[in-house]
Amino acid sequence: MELARIEKLLDAYFEGNTSLAEEAILRNYFAQNEVAPHLAAYKPMFDGFTLAKKEVSKQDVQVTEKQFTVRRWWYGVAASVVLAIGVAGFMFSEPKLTQEEQEALVAFEKTREAMQMMSQNFNEGAEELSYISTFTQTKNKILK
Repeated sequence: MELARIEKLLDAYFEGNTSLAEEAILRNYFAQNEVAPHLAAYKPMFDGFTLAKKEVSKQDVQVTEKQFTVRRWWYGVAASVVLAIGVAGFMFSEPKLTQEEQEALVAFEKTREAMQMMSQNFNEGAEELSYISTFTQTKNKILK
């Protein structure tokens, strides 16, 4: 039963789905001298992890984090200001039409209204023509 559990934990470990407690169970299992023969290939890997965990660096590391965070902060502010100016310029700029363009728009609207009225009258006339064609068919039936 324990071997099946170890195999299941090992599969979850390689998929990245184990907790720290489950990883500790795996380290303890592979730290033993007796490991199942088909899992023996993983023993050196876990032994290496144990040795790597014990390693300590004697070298001092200095991190200068403040300089980079200030620059990043200013980049963000500058980008936001440029974006705000661009959006405001786009939103508040109204297209200014010349007198000639305004007159052309008025003429276009009047022409469109005239065409629409002509289209309605034409459609009414076409409906009346359908009555005339029915009358002509009936007349031809009678006269034949």
